[in-house]
Amino acid sequence: MAELAIPCLRYHDAPAAIEWLCRAFGFARHLVVPGGPGQIAHAELALGRAMIMLGSAGKGAGPLDELMSTPRELAGRSTQIVYLVVDDPDAHYEKALAAGAKVITPIEDKRQGGRGYLCSDPEGNLWSVGSYDPFA
Repeated sequence: MAELAIPCLRYHDAPAAIEWLCRAFGFARHLVVPGGPGQIAHAELALGRAMIMLGSAGKGAGPLDELMSTPRELAGRSTQIVYLVVDDPDAHYEKALAAGAKVITPIEDKRQGGRGYLCSDPEGNLWSVGSYDPFA
């Protein structure tokens, strides 16, 4: 089996985050496990062979409450950036803008190759999106 790294994120409104990530970035629901009322115990969203996992943050959301923080809990700061490789970063950028992504670095040619941009989702998680594929 191939080795994989799958980023895992926490959201205070995980159901809304799932909707937004599907609409703005093109993810598809692979698996969504409901938690308590208005919570997601575990979700897997796929974009081609790429995948992220996410769940609800906050009191009573599970044992990760003690181990992970969200940008909201860190005064807007983040501890990671998810890099997402896409075929058409310009089209992805326009779709993300239309869905309300907060652009941090607009779409541009990158020194390492390809084109890309940096944005945050509605809860402040950082996303770097581009066509540069380090495995190509």
